[in-house]
Amino acid sequence: MEKRKILYISQEISPYVAENHGSLRSRLIPQGVQEQGFEVRTFMPKYGSINERRNQLHEVIRLSGMNIIIDDTDHPLIIKVATLQPTRMQVYFIDNDDYFSRSPIKELETRTSLGDNDERAIFFVRGVVETVKKLRWAPEVIHCTGWLSALAPLLLKKNYNDDPAFRDSKVVVTITSPDGLLAPLAERFAEKIITDGISADNIKSIATPPVGFNELMRIAIDYADGVVAGVPDADPALLDYARSLGRPVLDYHDDPAEAARAYVDFYNSL
Repeated sequence: MEKRKILYISQEISPYVAENHGSLRSRLIPQGVQEQGFEVRTFMPKYGSINERRNQLHEVIRLSGMNIIIDDTDHPLIIKVATLQPTRMQVYFIDNDDYFSRSPIKELETRTSLGDNDERAIFFVRGVVETVKKLRWAPEVIHCTGWLSALAPLLLKKNYNDDPAFRDSKVVVTITSPDGLLAPLAERFAEKIITDGISADNIKSIATPPVGFNELMRIAIDYADGVVAGVPDADPALLDYARSLGRPVLDYHDDPAEAARAYVDFYNSL
């Protein structure tokens, strides 16, 4: 019997970036889901701080090379992959010279290059979706964590909704802490999102600057099938907003092993 497929789109995953509450859970929970018999793949940005040799990253030539157009400019997509031991969970990295540093830096680009965060978010999400299409891998559930992944539900439901890889996928969004987004996104952010399948009508909630963490989470919730509280103090207003739209909401579970079991039950309920 073919294993059920779960895709995780995460902003940070340890040990590739510094360990914190979010990066640790973005490793442990998918691993816990995989141990329950699911086929799991995870995606994250290839930040400049990630040591490719130490973490045994290698480029996947057959998946690299596509140009992603943002604001009439081509940005080459580079895909790298590593395997997390001991569970052998595959982690794919979205890379590009314009948005992620070539030289090692301690801080993440999302914190040091704030003016590019709008395009970095667009590039990251589109890079993930296009790569999954190339893999011919149709996930049953797509789980997004971190503001950098917040556009994924919109793209999947409006731009890729007829694609065989995604048309039956359920999309889940985790509400995390807002402290990872240090400044509002660029004023033309909404304008740069509009593409085939996505109209100005679809992005009214982020059409007027400033667009910060709450606005990104709201548009993610708008197009999600379910919402998860990813921190103990997840914004009650965002969770209430999800409930007001009829979205199922999963409460926070502190223990990662327990959370993984709760996530699977939640996925099954969607």
